[in-house]
Amino acid sequence: MYRLVRPLLFGLSPQTAHAIGMAGLGVLEYVAPLRWLARGLFFPSDPRLRRQVMGLTFPSPIGLAGGFDKNAARARALASLGFGHVELGTVTAQGQEPNPAPNLFRLPRDRALVNRLGFPNEGAERVVARIEAHGGARAIGVPVGVSIGKSRAVPVDPIAGVVEDYVTSFRAARRVADFVVVNVSSPNTKDLRAIQGAELARTLLGAIMKENAAGERALPVLVKIAPDLANDEVDQVCAVAKEVGLAGVVATNTTIARTGLATPAAEVEEIGAGGLSGPPLRARALEVVARVRTRLGKGPCVIGVGGVETGGDAKALLDAGADLVQLYTGFIYRGPLAAWSIGRELLAAEKKRR
Repeated sequence: MYRLVRPLLFGLSPQTAHAIGMAGLGVLEYVAPLRWLARGLFFPSDPRLRRQVMGLTFPSPIGLAGGFDKNAARARALASLGFGHVELGTVTAQGQEPNPAPNLFRLPRDRALVNRLGFPNEGAERVVARIEAHGGARAIGVPVGVSIGKSRAVPVDPIAGVVEDYVTSFRAARRVADFVVVNVSSPNTKDLRAIQGAELARTLLGAIMKENAAGERALPVLVKIAPDLANDEVDQVCAVAKEVGLAGVVATNTTIARTGLATPAAEVEEIGAGGLSGPPLRARALEVVARVRTRLGKGPCVIGVGGVETGGDAKALLDAGADLVQLYTGFIYRGPLAAWSIGRELLAAEKKRR
């Protein structure tokens, strides 16, 4: 069915198509019987898919990456479509508009996207209040991650302002999240990626973990890193993650690289800056996941992200050392039942291997 609808959606601007998709998900979000029916059909109930990670039970390793549902407007609907977890946001302490349009582009030849949205959201407090009003993470029905980022108006220097900004978002997110992802790797917020450097990362992540320990319950906290880090920089971030006691690492965010694309170079150049996601990211995501797993060892959680479209893609990341995987661009290109389909394909791949 989606193969018939997708050409119509892809004939529209990405922004318009996303708005239509979110409107369609609204039916599942607010009509409970339909949501229950979808959950009954597509919930990943096969015990072979189940994962115990970070003290949480994930019905499937296939999750939704941060960035799709920035304001937690369709969390219950998304969870009913076969995802084993949903990561909501990225939210910031200060609500903010998207970067100037156009800011979202398709590369159909590569089944990829480029975005330079820049964390548009209503603000952490308002987004969290929406989740609470809908019954919290329990009502969503699968583990819920909340991604937190830096407000655009807050400069990186001095770092104290950045720490206060992130901690404000963390205090809100912890009220509803099963785990929190600290996004310091989007290429679309000025100077954000500088926080991946060891010294700044230690200051920020250490402060968040101090706040985490002071609460009634300590949450698993992960850091999301860029694929564009050099290998020694990946090692440094992993060392900081272990030092401050993070639960793990999300690898990876979108890339600023533009190599190996089937899309004509002139078209890519015309699009301009932004983070590239989808299959072109797959090889580097595998490399970073494997390296992160080696540096972190067996205990911490590694979530693999980058180019997941099939069960084979998911299996490759899991074999490289990921505990869980996430998709976003694959959801756009494969359609609303992508997570359910990938879960079935993953089981088939595992059975074939045996």
